[in-house]
Amino acid sequence: MTQPGPQVGLSLFSSLVDSSIPPAILQGPSKMEPLLSAIVGDLVSRALSMVTQRYLQSKGAEEEKLQRLRAVLLRIDATVEEAEGRHITNQAMLQQLQMLRRGMYRGYYTLDTFRYRAHRDEAYGEASTRRSLALSRFSPSSSRRTFFSVCDAPSRDLVLDAGSCSNLDKMLSSLERMIGDMQEFVMFLASYPRISRQPYSAYLFHDQVMFGRQMEKETILSFLLCREAARNGSLGVLPIIGPARVGKSTLVEHVCHDERVRRRFSLIVFFSGNDLNGGNLATLKGSGVIKHQNLASSPRGDSLAVIELAGDMDEETWRGLYTSAANHLTPGSKIILTSRSEKIASLGTAQSLVLKFLSQEAYWYFFKTAAFGSTDPGEHPNLAALGMEIVVHMNRSFVAANTVASLLRTNLDTRFWRRVLRCLRDFASKHLSMFGEHPTNLLQKDQPVYMWTMAKTSNVVVMRDIYHEPSPQISEVPRITAQDVLSGRVTSEGAFQAVAWRSRIPPCYTYLVSFVVSRTDEHVVLGKKRSRQERI
Repeated sequence: MTQPGPQVGLSLFSSLVDSSIPPAILQGPSKMEPLLSAIVGDLVSRALSMVTQRYLQSKGAEEEKLQRLRAVLLRIDATVEEAEGRHITNQAMLQQLQMLRRGMYRGYYTLDTFRYRAHRDEAYGEASTRRSLALSRFSPSSSRRTFFSVCDAPSRDLVLDAGSCSNLDKMLSSLERMIGDMQEFVMFLASYPRISRQPYSAYLFHDQVMFGRQMEKETILSFLLCREAARNGSLGVLPIIGPARVGKSTLVEHVCHDERVRRRFSLIVFFSGNDLNGGNLATLKGSGVIKHQNLASSPRGDSLAVIELAGDMDEETWRGLYTSAANHLTPGSKIILTSRSEKIASLGTAQSLVLKFLSQEAYWYFFKTAAFGSTDPGEHPNLAALGMEIVVHMNRSFVAANTVASLLRTNLDTRFWRRVLRCLRDFASKHLSMFGEHPTNLLQKDQPVYMWTMAKTSNVVVMRDIYHEPSPQISEVPRITAQDVLSGRVTSEGAFQAVAWRSRIPPCYTYLVSFVVSRTDEHVVLGKKRSRQERI
């Protein structure tokens, strides 16, 4: 139901005037003006009353739809949580679970948009105007993908509200249809075994368990556990492709911790590009990192080799590597290749698995849990409204989400979150105007960026490097954190390293950044690639 605008009131008023005032009065002498004024005043009051009544009716209908949306989302959420706690192997079931999960993320995003939009002005602390970007970028086929730049609050709100009611109707009907088709899915779900895990709160659960990759995990498990007949000593090869820091290593490590995989393979070894020794896997135990070894677990002695590449691999090197592996591994062994390059897809015997960043709706769901921790966002609607704007400027980066969320979680103050939003917005705008790319895209290409900071200083802060180390010793970890730099607690000049984020899920990487702080940027050359050889 659309909200009545000013034109509705004017039209209603005109019709009432035309039908209720006799022509004699309208054409009478000036002594009739007091009577005419009284009649017009009464008509205006009645028209405004009718417009207000219609508006309240539309708001009541909207609130009723939001209540229905909450109820539907609770049912879907319960089903998704139950499904994620079971070992599902059927691909059709996994695809249906993926549809449920995506619908849930979109539904919660829509619900949060309606729930917190009334708090946007209060959260910004501005009465009339503000600079902002749109809440989200949605599917290419939808008008919701419109990306708003700098505009005043009233005009932006009108544009957003123009399609909000219709979008709410579409979302509600879509999820209700999805719920109606879920009965068979729930029935089949009970036939799959449960995954043993300790109960956690939502925050701890997402902090210690891989988020949003169950379908990809089951795809890899299906490849690894399948015992296809060996053909001339050939080995199964699965390429996994995705941009830097999208979660390739985390996904593979998560799969390798599965008990079924550890029973299937007696040896699991990880190699980097520098461990291949000219394309020779003759001695698995002498190179690489052994993640699992149990000679009694598989009578055939099958092995799993995981090769992590930063880029692509030429065909001649791969042929030598594959031949060496085929000669020294049993026919049931498998190889997983991970890389940023799409060219490795041609090296696989199975269809390559492509990892992408989370959708904007799923990213908000993840960030909201990380930023608020065990606190209910509904208790801080102003912060939630700011959070929905903050996620837009981080370009769906996992490292950015965890780094910024940990900074925000320590200070649930509206003014503090508002300053972070302003810094992130200016951070993105500066790089888009200077280099034509978002800073996270530059970091994906190993390019340094001008980093934002809340410190009141004229010093230039440059992030020259971002990389990860596998579980370094506590004595080797820098005492300075990226949050210290961003919040302005560290303002000293010079070059130093800082901890951005310590992952608590395997492979438990510690993400480190290299900062250069100087009075000017004359000694900093942006565009120069990092000196570190290996970036996976």
